[in-house]
Amino acid sequence: MQSMEEVYQKYAKAVYHYLLSLCRSHDIAEELTQETFYQAIKSIDRYDESYKVSTWLYAIAKNVYLAYRRKYPEYEDVTEQEIPVDSAENQAMDASGEMTIFKKIHELPEPYREIMYLRIYGGLSFQQIGEVYAKNETWARVTFYRSKEKLRKEMHQDE
Repeated sequence: MQSMEEVYQKYAKAVYHYLLSLCRSHDIAEELTQETFYQAIKSIDRYDESYKVSTWLYAIAKNVYLAYRRKYPEYEDVTEQEIPVDSAENQAMDASGEMTIFKKIHELPEPYREIMYLRIYGGLSFQQIGEVYAKNETWARVTFYRSKEKLRKEMHQDE
């Protein structure tokens, strides 16, 4: 395995974006990203090299996010807030209709929402998603398909 500094340089941005997609707060995503890498350093001796480093980090990030939610139950209200619309990124997303899709994905129930995030925004393969959930690749594919169908149905209801 690479040094933790190299791992951080390579994966910090992707982990941050994954956490941002979950919590929708830049400050909290940054805090949770740091906690993710702290936990990774603490548990490096338990890293199983048969898994990709990215899969391992996403699993840690997911657990860090869930621990944050348990520690701060009032966070539920913050989760529903949107990232400020005045950012250039959000204006571009609004212009292309992607912001509407992003909002619809955020409304999906678990595990559909997170699987969409992992696949689309995290760029994980179905095998990696299965590993994050301790399931197999087929489960990940089927669940992603169901997520897409649920999203498609939601989008058509709004037309």
